[in-house]
Amino acid sequence: MKYFTIRKQFLFPSFTIDAEEQKKLDRYLQFLDDSNVGRILFFTKQRNLYGGRPSYNRYDMFATMLYGFAFGSGTLRDLETYCKYDLRYIYLMQYETPSYVAFCDFFNTYIVPNSEKIFAAISSAVIKTCNIELNDAFIDGTKIEANANKYKFVWKPTTFHIRLCDKIRNLLVMNDLGRGIPNTDIFSSKIIASKVTEFSELSKKCDPAQKKALEKQYSQLVSYLEKAIEYEEKEAICGDNRNSYYKTDHDATAMTLKTDYYSGLGSNMHAAYNVQSVVVSGIVCAYYVSQSRADINDFIPTIEMFYRCQGCYPKNICADSGYGSLKNYSYLHEKNIGNYVKHQSWEGNVTGKNPDRYRLEENGTITCLAGNTGVEVQLRNRHPKNSQSVFFKIEGCYSCPFNVYCKRWQKIKDEDYKIFEVNKELCTYKQEAEENLLSPKGIEIRVNRSAQVEGSFGNLKQNMHYSRFRRRSLKKVSAEFMFTFLGYDIRKLFRYFEGKLKISYWKAPDNLTAEKFKKPSAKRLANKVRKKQAKNKNQEAKKYKYKKTAKASD
Repeated sequence: MKYFTIRKQFLFPSFTIDAEEQKKLDRYLQFLDDSNVGRILFFTKQRNLYGGRPSYNRYDMFATMLYGFAFGSGTLRDLETYCKYDLRYIYLMQYETPSYVAFCDFFNTYIVPNSEKIFAAISSAVIKTCNIELNDAFIDGTKIEANANKYKFVWKPTTFHIRLCDKIRNLLVMNDLGRGIPNTDIFSSKIIASKVTEFSELSKKCDPAQKKALEKQYSQLVSYLEKAIEYEEKEAICGDNRNSYYKTDHDATAMTLKTDYYSGLGSNMHAAYNVQSVVVSGIVCAYYVSQSRADINDFIPTIEMFYRCQGCYPKNICADSGYGSLKNYSYLHEKNIGNYVKHQSWEGNVTGKNPDRYRLEENGTITCLAGNTGVEVQLRNRHPKNSQSVFFKIEGCYSCPFNVYCKRWQKIKDEDYKIFEVNKELCTYKQEAEENLLSPKGIEIRVNRSAQVEGSFGNLKQNMHYSRFRRRSLKKVSAEFMFTFLGYDIRKLFRYFEGKLKISYWKAPDNLTAEKFKKPSAKRLANKVRKKQAKNKNQEAKKYKYKKTAKASD
């Protein structure tokens, strides 16, 4: 069924659009019909079905709004202006001139509840039209500022809540009302409210001499109850996975941004959201918006979003070291996805400036930087910090040139052995990722990653001038970000129609050999450790001198 290509016929149009431009727009409308996004809009319930002025054509509104996000600023007030003066928008809206309020109502009614379905329909249609294979996918994230007041944010009051509960506990125990209250940690305001009732009955039965003191304690307990309710409300808004929120947008989290227009790089807290994107051959195939301040927890939800939108998992995933964790590696292994995700110590291994101190061998032993072999051991009075880890012991540290670097964090450094706590599963996944990344295919993927996924964010921020969300709440922000990335894909689609889109990226030549890590220098590593230790000693001496001078002045 046709939704977008059904057009009105005007006997005497007031002005006409250029024939070539009309051809592009007609092809764009045909693409929207082929994507079946019209069915999603068709089955969405309208507001105000009875009474009021007739609504605008929902399919024209969608095509116009998406075109505005692709080639305009994406603001609804600008869309209102474009529909009055820009011939392309006039053609798409068929001479209708909706206000920005109408666009806003359309966005909240049709786009926000169906954002994931709309993205899946259009992005998969773009991939099909451009004949793109979902082989090598690239994931990256960035933080985008929220539309909230920078100065009105609230930290999660967990510490203050614990202190308040301790005060309430002491007050109740003092008056023999501590029954049913936990000895430690936070307890609910319902328990405090029941104790307030018991306290009021106790004050009625007491002697006149004690009544004044009990009334004072009672009013203090009531004030504690009010504060506990306030703390519970703030903790409920924050939730379990974040420690702050903003008063003007409760879903926004306090984060430091790369570009800080107030006072430089990452020095102030801003209201922001963490956004992720998955790019294949320059086309954004999945997105994810979260409240977390780190990328590491958003990896799996983003890949699952990719699966829901495209119906399959990519063959290979490439990501930076911000995503390297045991949970993410085991997820890739479970889903049979090629592991090209860097780990936390990747850069140190590549440059040789901060290399891993051991490697896990196939026979179950480990090998240190000097080539000494370590075996698994059991220690009587010591247990691993992680339940999945085991202890390995390597001997011969006296003659080892890496002894200073290897034992830099140990208090006792004059032993002829070193105990390592090793997570075998994590080591296996890390070394698998290293082998993949150093291979010719890994070199090709690493080169293309910087051009594709990082380039998409660069295009978004620099060419499309998108550096701040315009809406509030996580649902509306997610829908806005979805529409922005769809606009990015539609720009690519128009270039594909014109024959200007570059879908093929750099391929590794057949004679390319695998890379190797730079061999670490024991002398340089030892000098680096000694310089750092000397610097720390000087800083501690300065602090001690400052404290001594402050005491003398007092």
